[in-house]
Amino acid sequence: MKKVLVINTGGTIAMSVEEGTESVKPLDEHVLNHNLPYLSKYADVVMKDFVNLPSPHMTPAIMNKLREIIEQELLQDTYDGIVITHGTDTLEETAYFLDLTLPVTVPIVVTGAMRSSNELGADGPVNLISSVRTAIDPSSRNKGVLVVFNDEIHAARHVTKTHTSNVATFQSPSYGPIGTISKKSIQYHHAPLSREFYEISHADGNVPLIKAVTGMDPAWLHFLLDQKIDGMVIEAFGLGNLPPMILPVLKELLQRNVPIVVVSRCYNGQVQDLYGYEGGGRQLKDMGMIFSNGLNGQKARLKLLVALQQTVDSTKLQDCFDH
Repeated sequence: MKKVLVINTGGTIAMSVEEGTESVKPLDEHVLNHNLPYLSKYADVVMKDFVNLPSPHMTPAIMNKLREIIEQELLQDTYDGIVITHGTDTLEETAYFLDLTLPVTVPIVVTGAMRSSNELGADGPVNLISSVRTAIDPSSRNKGVLVVFNDEIHAARHVTKTHTSNVATFQSPSYGPIGTISKKSIQYHHAPLSREFYEISHADGNVPLIKAVTGMDPAWLHFLLDQKIDGMVIEAFGLGNLPPMILPVLKELLQRNVPIVVVSRCYNGQVQDLYGYEGGGRQLKDMGMIFSNGLNGQKARLKLLVALQQTVDSTKLQDCFDH
């Protein structure tokens, strides 16, 4: 029988609804162990409790510790796959961070739940079983970190949370799932063409994420000039355009050699240096800003945080974000 390591990090999948208050809390430290009899039908499952955190409490430093634990576990034992349970709010960020920083070929699957363990129609047990089945399937190898939810398999690079409460919240805009899960099989329809790997030692860089809005006051950004930041990501309008009134602040940051990555606040498509008016993408590119290839803001932030450990050269960073 194949062997799977399940690493628990907390989230709704490990929480219960408290009687009386109806609030969702982590009331049972080992609630996921209740699923072991069902999981044992598919694999020899080893449960490891790493942390028990609501996903808004997740940080890049904790993600990096999770990466180290995965690497250590794979050195100490032979696993056919690894499953990570996680809260849904930041699940896509942890999955993408691991996708960028783990060079392994063993399937790594991240999953969670939208409904707590004692709610009617709880989706956690089914997602966990589907994740174990995906992790042991030979066709899951060499596809990067996967996110399994609601009978679908998504690539960590493209998946994002799209709904506050629906069990089908995880979608991959523009790309769709790379596979589906039925009662009898795991089926892949396509897979990422290439994988990236960044060797890192820490994840404590200071990289803020800013969202552009109409009538943006440059005073809102002055705090960025008063602290040391390693880089910055800005969610721009459309194809990659910004309000002209904030350009002086951004120019000063660039003069201080702070790399600025431009993504779109649209959830489909990618930024391009097309428009030539003041604040348009052509001007931003000429100023030295880095244009990203379809990543959303939260993932571009993590990629910049990771890539800065390899290089601070803007040309090389642009090459990183072209892929």
